Amino acid sequence: MKKYLPSVLVLMLVIAASAFAQDATKPTPEASPKPKPAMSKAQIQRNLIASEKKLWEAWKNKDVRVFRTWVANDSVGIGEQGVQGKAQLLKDIEAGGCEIKSFELSDFKMTSISSEAMVLTYKGAADGTCGGNPVPAVWASSTWVKRGTKWLALTHQETPAK
Repeated sequence: MKKYLPSVLVLMLVIAASAFAQDATKPTPEASPKPKPAMSKAQIQRNLIASEKKLWEAWKNKDVRVFRTWVANDSVGIGEQGVQGKAQLLKDIEAGGCEIKSFELSDFKMTSISSEAMVLTYKGAADGTCGGNPVPAVWASSTWVKRGTKWLALTHQETPAK
């Protein structure tokens, strides 16, 4: 055994030297994707106005799909027919009791409740009838909430305009 001791010691020194000679730097983690910058209030307002117009266009065209996409499941609508949830809203649109030729939305104002909740107020006028009666111009408000990455209409209310 004494005969091999110097060889074993030399071998151990070589192994130890090679272990210490290795680069001790840790692998760099992959750069995490940068979070999207928060939208400005003006950008949010532009997006919500565009979404509100999509809903009016869908009402005009009796397109229930758009309402399924942009209206929150726990939404509440308030109008001359009373208070209704999303299910009743979808039934009303599918029933097609309104014949709308065109509409115009104006006087938009957005009020921030929080970074994830906004109230959009505006005036709406439609050329058409619902149930055989002319559609009156209205002052409307919609509350929009951000759920995950998507803005959804949570409430909508209309008051006839004079």
